[in-house]
Amino acid sequence: MSTRLFYVDDSGSEQTGIAVYGWVELAVPDWNGVLRGWLDFRHELYSTLGIPADYELHATKFVGGRGRPTGTAWDEVKSHRAVVMGQALRVLAWLPGLSVGAVYRPTPPGTKYYLSKAHAYAELIRRLDARLGADHEHGLLIMDGDGTDPTYRLAHRELKLDTRQLIEDPLFEGSHHSQWVQMADLVAYTAYMHLARIPTKERTWGWWRDFLAAAAVTGPNPQNLHDPQ
Repeated sequence: MSTRLFYVDDSGSEQTGIAVYGWVELAVPDWNGVLRGWLDFRHELYSTLGIPADYELHATKFVGGRGRPTGTAWDEVKSHRAVVMGQALRVLAWLPGLSVGAVYRPTPPGTKYYLSKAHAYAELIRRLDARLGADHEHGLLIMDGDGTDPTYRLAHRELKLDTRQLIEDPLFEGSHHSQWVQMADLVAYTAYMHLARIPTKERTWGWWRDFLAAAAVTGPNPQNLHDPQ
């Protein structure tokens, strides 16, 4: 039985009421080749623009103009950063063996946002586990963060032990340490921008459609967790 890896990050905000989880996934035998392809892209960014391969591509900060990735005047032009984001998303969609996915949950009236977000994660875990079972695979999930939020572990432990295919609690890795979690962050951010349509970030609205939709296991749009599976 093969094993599939899921690298997951969240996005969304209490202001919009939208909770998003985005991820990249791959079979274990594809891990080396996919990482090599991504690092080739990161090295190209360094050789052409001066963005170091170990500089964290955190979507909210990078697109928003924060940080000094090159240490030059290039950093001050948001349209330059948007071009790099498009290139990164195109690479994620192209890398052989890598797939992306995103789900979301609108906060129901009268429900606290962070409770709704916890429910969204639990439903995501149930759906991933069911999919792994149907495909006769095991899975392991790596999540952005430090593991202090107990809702993530609880969601995994609610799966039935006798039948669960998503093994172990989630593993946690800070995005500044992991290229994989940075990839997941780009997916989650892009899905959220597609859904939220924030007026001041109009340039991001079409990124999901233009770059990720064709490569997404969840379909051409992020999957609404209120909809039947």
